[in-house]
Amino acid sequence: MAMLEIKDLEVYYGMIQAIKGVSFQVNEGEIIALIGANGAGKTTILHTITGLISPKKGSVIFQGKDITKVPAHKIVSLGMAHVPEGRRVFAQLSVYQNLKLGAYTRSDKSGIEETLKEVYKRFPRLEERKNQIAGTLSGGEQQMLAMGRALMSRPKIILMDEPSMGLSPILVNEIFDIIQSVSAAGTTVLLVEQNAKKALSIADRAYVLETGNIVMSGEAAVLMDDDSIRKAYLGE
Repeated sequence: MAMLEIKDLEVYYGMIQAIKGVSFQVNEGEIIALIGANGAGKTTILHTITGLISPKKGSVIFQGKDITKVPAHKIVSLGMAHVPEGRRVFAQLSVYQNLKLGAYTRSDKSGIEETLKEVYKRFPRLEERKNQIAGTLSGGEQQMLAMGRALMSRPKIILMDEPSMGLSPILVNEIFDIIQSVSAAGTTVLLVEQNAKKALSIADRAYVLETGNIVMSGEAAVLMDDDSIRKAYLGE
């Protein structure tokens, strides 16, 4: 059974239809990439899945339960975490305070401390800078903090929106290595990414979005070799 299933999703901004009957699924343990040009509707889909936007039609099924009308804060406690575009860390708070806020839906104090140790092990720089104000971190460190904060909720699935945006090539490689290690540790990943080559290099499967429609889907390795994908998204 699919961990996450999107069925016939339609989303409007006023009179403008942003998502036009999109359906796809994410199976447990997969890394799924959602690729497409700017404005294709990738972020809108993530916001709809996590309850930040209400669709006009269609449904979002998570672990067999319809969560289409479930409020965003309750979706987190069901086991879904969202790393938003632009990081969105709490700039005035310390690294440690940001991470603790990621666990706000949990009440198991000893478990939270254990997860914090795991996050510090995965992101040593966050431990080094745990008392530093988050707004003073570099872009790459803020991305790590946003990912670490999401992992503090112990999600079954993590949705990542443009994790490579604005980062140097070396940091992009580091972030994608971390995404792979998060997946290997048992967390399912839905990845929205404009860097299609990077996304396809780590994904199991991918969906290609154009102006609110899925126009192509398949195994990531197959899509990587597709001429139309190479020309449109890989700059080849």
